[in-house]
Amino acid sequence: MRALFLSAAIVLSALFSLPSLAASRCDVNVPTEHVDLAQVSLAYQSIGRASDPALLLVMGLGGQLIHWPDEVVVALCQQGFRVIRYDNRDVGLSTWRQAPAEANLTFEVLRYKLGLPVSAPYSLTDMADDGLGLMDALRIEQFHVLGASMGGMIAQHMAAMAPERVESLTLIMSTSGAEGLPAPSAALVQLLARRGAPNREAALEQQADLLAALGSPTVSDDRQALLHQAALSYDRAFNPEGVKRQIMAILAEPSRVALLNQLRVPALVVHGTADPLLPVMHGVHLAAHLRGSQLKLIPGLAHRFQEAFKAPLLAAVLPYLREHREDTSHWAQIEPVADHNLL
Repeated sequence: MRALFLSAAIVLSALFSLPSLAASRCDVNVPTEHVDLAQVSLAYQSIGRASDPALLLVMGLGGQLIHWPDEVVVALCQQGFRVIRYDNRDVGLSTWRQAPAEANLTFEVLRYKLGLPVSAPYSLTDMADDGLGLMDALRIEQFHVLGASMGGMIAQHMAAMAPERVESLTLIMSTSGAEGLPAPSAALVQLLARRGAPNREAALEQQADLLAALGSPTVSDDRQALLHQAALSYDRAFNPEGVKRQIMAILAEPSRVALLNQLRVPALVVHGTADPLLPVMHGVHLAAHLRGSQLKLIPGLAHRFQEAFKAPLLAAVLPYLREHREDTSHWAQIEPVADHNLL
């Protein structure tokens, strides 16, 4: 009982630490910087001491670095991490150094539905290479990775591409990409793919509709709050064509089951029981193919970082990350995979 009380106290301390502590070491208002890679210039923020173990946050489809809630970033930093969040290629303030190849999302979605190969301007492995390139530029050799949704897929590739560097994986709302897992509703997919908007007002309404559809049925969203969130994203950066290319990268991705079966890295899988985009079996299946992984299911959590679920999410994630922050006893590795296309 004493150990349980102590664990709860640590989590609550991380959630409700004094603002002065956050300001002194975990200031989320640090400037956004850029690092130039071969294809893209990535926008990123580094929060915390450079001497602390690094935790790389990888956001999902269309998400910008600002979509990691500031209070979550502060809580992670206060666990003793240097938290690095960045804009994936094609979103936010990240920019292309050379123009990507053109592609037609409607045509590729049709090919996907017919079971035909999908052609994408780039792959999720390319996006994983972006994240590794960012850490190279920051001269960070080893680090922990926390990925959400598509970011969790990218994180899986990072661990396969650089197993000696990734010290732990935390995968939230993500999937193995295996065939046969429950699909989202057609209505939700339509909302996700609806990216054309004639003006700012229409774009905000579309994004608010999508946010509402991705939310938990146990939480009543305030429409004005959703529109405000949409406005913050739109006014920082609006690139619907980039999001379409990210969708194609996901559609072109083969199952990662064989890749996951070879990984030997500490992993935590967190999934919601009410996820409408990647239903809960995606998380269960993902954990089943990561040897030795932990699975945490959060009742009612859907496919958004909603206020009502920030405390349960942190309660699931913080103890795991705290356990592995100083644990360097393992050697992450990956066994040979016969099909090199998986890498």
